[in-house]
Amino acid sequence: MEALILSRIQFALNMSFHILFPTISIALCWVLLFFRIRWMKTRLLPWLNAYRFWTKVFALTFALGVVSGITMSFQFGTNWPGFMERVGDIAGPLLGYEVLTAFFLEATFLGVMLFGHNRVSERVHLFATFMVAFGTTLSAFWILALNSWMQTPQGYSVDAQGIYHVVSWLQVIFNPSFPYRFVHMVTASFLTVSFLLCGLSAWQIIKTTDDDATPKVLKTGLILAAILIPIQIFVGDQHGLNTLEHQPEKIAAIEAVWHTEVGAPLVGFAIPNATTKSNDYALEVPHGASLILLHEWNGTLKGLNEFPIHPPVAPLFFGFRIMVGIGMLMLVVSWFGVYQLRRVKGDLHSLPRYFLYGLAGMTFMGWFATLAGWYVTEIGRQPWIVHGLIKISEIVTHTAPANIAFTLTMYAVTYVVLIISYVTVLKYMAEHPAKAESDPAPSSGEAMAIVAKEGLDGTVQPSLGEPK
Repeated sequence: MEALILSRIQFALNMSFHILFPTISIALCWVLLFFRIRWMKTRLLPWLNAYRFWTKVFALTFALGVVSGITMSFQFGTNWPGFMERVGDIAGPLLGYEVLTAFFLEATFLGVMLFGHNRVSERVHLFATFMVAFGTTLSAFWILALNSWMQTPQGYSVDAQGIYHVVSWLQVIFNPSFPYRFVHMVTASFLTVSFLLCGLSAWQIIKTTDDDATPKVLKTGLILAAILIPIQIFVGDQHGLNTLEHQPEKIAAIEAVWHTEVGAPLVGFAIPNATTKSNDYALEVPHGASLILLHEWNGTLKGLNEFPIHPPVAPLFFGFRIMVGIGMLMLVVSWFGVYQLRRVKGDLHSLPRYFLYGLAGMTFMGWFATLAGWYVTEIGRQPWIVHGLIKISEIVTHTAPANIAFTLTMYAVTYVVLIISYVTVLKYMAEHPAKAESDPAPSSGEAMAIVAKEGLDGTVQPSLGEPK
């Protein structure tokens, strides 16, 4: 295989592995902040138990995200040297801001967050948790700003040597697709975390290792997912309309529209045939694509025949439907789960076993939806690295293919071991949850009346005068 194909496979492998962990860490720390606030407000130990357990999950996830992110940075120099040569004045600062955010802001306050409880005041510890959450989101901000600029570039100039320079940083950062991409990705992160919370909690109930924190964690995950998935559907629709405006060939490939059509149908399923430029075994909804994308019954949707250069159809067609299918499954499961919680009134062991196993099976479902969406985004830009400006074939390395194949193999083996280890450790943690050792005393008489009424196990005890 030639260097271009091997480099693309290696980048896809590294990116696929790396994105798994920021997808969790971006939202998980905000959930931890919620647990922390609930603990400070109520002094109920289940919230503290939840915070301590999921802080360990966050630390493990954050570590793997940082390590795999370093590999991503190296790739620009080893496999794609032409990228920084051409757009380094734009990409370099944005990547630099992300590194400063991740390594200085997040890592500094992460130390206080992990080891400072009972060593610093409650408010300082809460502030540290907030800063880590803010840092993870800010880190995603810079990465998505760069990625969005590569999809919808603006605010640049090109000199005689083909080097790209910044004309307006505001236009570079807040390019046309950035707001949609950022909101879509952050919401995807929260949905991924929601089902991670639900899945591990369900597994604890199945294995009877649940504790006083499990009901609160499961309820948090289900309600969060039930609220966010309709929002994500709306955001995704708006993102699609933005893509139709700026990258119409990507939408044509996603919908497998080979020829410009008036009142284009929505293709629910088909096998795209690049040879005949048609769809085999197609199941279609008449006028569906025109209604969704143009909001017109007989709207004209451009087909791939309008674009001399366009991305491959099959990966985008199937990837998009996998993402949407998982989203619909999340909607049904989360809403059904909220109904079940109301029905059992807090007795989690009364939840149907099939539902618990279903939640456990969906623990990492957010990963699959995120990867499917990411593939649609990145493959949909092909053959461009910067859409409409620079092709990937112009920036690839001249390294011998054998060397790339060797490093690709090493990466693949390492990532398989790491992902199996990660899932195994989470499973072990769910089956062996650690309890909070004691109830830290509130400062300055804070919440003394509440603590006096509560047992150290977090349950409310009857006060004087109440029947036992």
